[in-house]
Amino acid sequence: MEKTKKWVNENVVVVTLVVLCILFGIGNPVFFSVKNILNLLSQMCINALMATGLVYVIILGGIDISVGGTAALAGVISAYIGLMFPNMNVFTAILVLVLSGIVVGVVVGALNGFMIAYLNVVPMICTLAMLNITRGVAYVITNGQPVYGLPDSYAFLGASRLFKTESMPNGILPVIAIFTVIVVALMHILLSKTVFGRHVYAVGSNKSVAHLSGINVKRVTLAGHVICSVMACLAGVCAASKIQNGQPGACDAYEMYAIAAAVMGGTSLVGGSGSVARAMFGVAVIAVIKNGMDLMQISSYWQKVVIGIIILLAVIVDMAQKNKKE
Repeated sequence: MEKTKKWVNENVVVVTLVVLCILFGIGNPVFFSVKNILNLLSQMCINALMATGLVYVIILGGIDISVGGTAALAGVISAYIGLMFPNMNVFTAILVLVLSGIVVGVVVGALNGFMIAYLNVVPMICTLAMLNITRGVAYVITNGQPVYGLPDSYAFLGASRLFKTESMPNGILPVIAIFTVIVVALMHILLSKTVFGRHVYAVGSNKSVAHLSGINVKRVTLAGHVICSVMACLAGVCAASKIQNGQPGACDAYEMYAIAAAVMGGTSLVGGSGSVARAMFGVAVIAVIKNGMDLMQISSYWQKVVIGIIILLAVIVDMAQKNKKE
């Protein structure tokens, strides 16, 4: 019993995911249908990319609430670039999307990281300002209108599926899911298997000790914020590709979903601990809740209330575990 209790305490998010799947499956049998599971897999991807980047920043002891606006800006810019290539093929479309995401992410992340690491701006204030700046720029350059008229190839990354069959003519496996798995896996390896990853944990645990150990704390902090913004931008271009247009209002409030997923997955808000792999369980919980409530025709307003409660509970559990260790 003690071992079982210990395992449950250490894997609350896994238990929660299983319980939610059972409850929603009982509430609506469609939940376990192949079509819905594939839709659920596709729906998880945007949040998975954002949450992955936020894991780095939260482990560093910071927070980034600008990811929603950053994602929207990247989506809009990639759409404008896509208009320049009306006859582009799939390879060119993916290149435009990925490079747009990386470039915008590096610029925004470098600004965030520089202000936080070198100018000692409080992360919450810095990223709140950047949220308004990026979202505002997205509205300014589009005049508040979506960027549409993009070629069909632009939608390949976000909306296409592979392995078409007679029963599923649109395809089985979402391309966005393949892309997300590859990117998230690379970010997991970077954090858990490299020297840089160990430096991220060290800085988040104790900046003074990390500095005395020869770690360039400011450079690691800057790099962590760049990674976070790049991941947000990749999520943004995937979202734009999914709907085949650039929306300045895209990914609104997605930062809350990503933060909730990261914290539910065990990433401590006080820094020093966390995992990209475990954050994916948090992403799955958020996706299952939203999908299950949609199937049960629960109002989107109530869905926001539920997500807010989840964030609050995740923070309470995180602080309780911290106090218990102390």
